[in-house]
Amino acid sequence: MNKAQFSRTYRFLRLIGLNYSEKEYGQVSLWQVIKRILKTYKDAFLLKFGMESWLLSPLLPRKIRPAILRSIGCHIGVDVFVGDHVKIDSGHADLIVLEDHVHIAGGCRLLCHQRDLSNYCVGDDYAKLGYRLATIHLKKGCLIGMESIVLPGVTVGEGAIVGAGSLVTKNIPDWTIATGRPAKVIKQIPIRNR
Repeated sequence: MNKAQFSRTYRFLRLIGLNYSEKEYGQVSLWQVIKRILKTYKDAFLLKFGMESWLLSPLLPRKIRPAILRSIGCHIGVDVFVGDHVKIDSGHADLIVLEDHVHIAGGCRLLCHQRDLSNYCVGDDYAKLGYRLATIHLKKGCLIGMESIVLPGVTVGEGAIVGAGSLVTKNIPDWTIATGRPAKVIKQIPIRNR
């Protein structure tokens, strides 16, 4: 795509309300945007009607919800539990990794992108800031408690427990309990004496 074509495409995308910055997305073609919109609609349909189907409710947490998340691009292990009303960053689902036996309780949010505020200064336009994209990695057997939010770039360690209502902004080590806003480790899970 030459510079004149890109300029026309970019102006058209801005005109219809799509705010793609060249710095963030590179030279975006109209066809790429159409493909992305169609994928977004398909994923939104699956998330809206598949994740909360009352008809399939006995199978939802361990079978259907993990299968839906897998189908839209998440990396899902075996025997993963996904509670009701869990919201994921569907536009960046490929950045979500849930290992075997992970439990995500109801109402949680997994966000893989956020505005990059590292160079934000007085007088800057917030809408023109780029995004910081980063993987969320939930390791084997961890639990994310109800209504918690996990931000980009976070790894929750193996067997770790995140308390209900927590805001996870930093990594949580293996076999610990963390809670709060922001989440902080409050307890090391002990080794069982045999």
